[in-house]
Amino acid sequence: MTQYRPFGRTGVQVSPLCLGTMMFGPRGNPDHADAARIIHHALDSGINFVDTADAYSAGESETIVGKALAGGRRDNVVLATKFHASLGSDPNEQGNSRRWIVREVENSLRRLGTDWIDLYQVHRPEPDTDFDETLGALSDLVRQGKIRYIGTSTFEPSAIVEGQWIAERRGRERVVAEQPPYSLLARGIEREVLPVAQRYGLAVLSWSPLAGGWLSGHYRKGVPQPASSRADRQPGRFDITAAENAAKLAAADALAALAEEAGLTLVQLALAFVLQHPAVTSAIIGPRTFAQLESQLGADKITLDREVLDRIDAIVPPGTNLSPRDAGYTPPSLTEPATRRRAV
Repeated sequence: MTQYRPFGRTGVQVSPLCLGTMMFGPRGNPDHADAARIIHHALDSGINFVDTADAYSAGESETIVGKALAGGRRDNVVLATKFHASLGSDPNEQGNSRRWIVREVENSLRRLGTDWIDLYQVHRPEPDTDFDETLGALSDLVRQGKIRYIGTSTFEPSAIVEGQWIAERRGRERVVAEQPPYSLLARGIEREVLPVAQRYGLAVLSWSPLAGGWLSGHYRKGVPQPASSRADRQPGRFDITAAENAAKLAAADALAALAEEAGLTLVQLALAFVLQHPAVTSAIIGPRTFAQLESQLGADKITLDREVLDRIDAIVPPGTNLSPRDAGYTPPSLTEPATRRRAV
């Protein structure tokens, strides 16, 4: 039986495994009926938490989820989606502005076939947009009953704290959840994000707990690199000749050996590790196929002992991202030289 967890301090209870739907649609599994079968099996197995985004296959993922939840299943699902990414050629069809939020929430509601969204998340930070502008629009949507709670994704610790400060000082609805990347190979959020989330009572939904496929068990030394749609889209992140990826390959190989010694698959080890952190509410799994879902179900029932956790720490030290690419977001202060150089 699934042991549900508190969703921060909201009083809502969610499953430790959250079904992510990024792989439903043309970028992964284009078969709507098969995707619905996967969703229904997840729900029948005790998962009550589903996460999607308007950007996943340009909205088609939301449409698939909406169709799968029709006919009475919607009421028992905690449904999360996100906004931010560009969805058109118009420069205002993106971002974190009030103008876009109040328009795009209606599109998501229509695609999802629902009257409300349980968790509406800011998919990425946007430093040039005042976060009070964003929180003001989201607060209005809460009061209108169109969304229940506000979340963020891949925000830096200072931005998470700023959001709490804005809510308190300016009478906005509070952000109650953060969705950061977290895996055996990307442990950077252990330094500040997770402690900050605990301090403010935020729910944490970790994305990419299998490190984008690196912890699927297919990346091993001496084994040809598997074909992957993600590798086609992000070749730099999966080039095993790159120094940071060579380090990930070595770590994945060592972790796979550790999992085998512990009587687990690498997938089970990876998911159980993420879920064992006291700050983590749910790990987002993103199966493309029914078999992939089956391989991940039940990981929330596994507890790793201290010896296994200590050996994991020896392979990938706490607070370490083996590749900077896995942080999910790099602030303009690092990507734009003009932000660090006085005009001459």
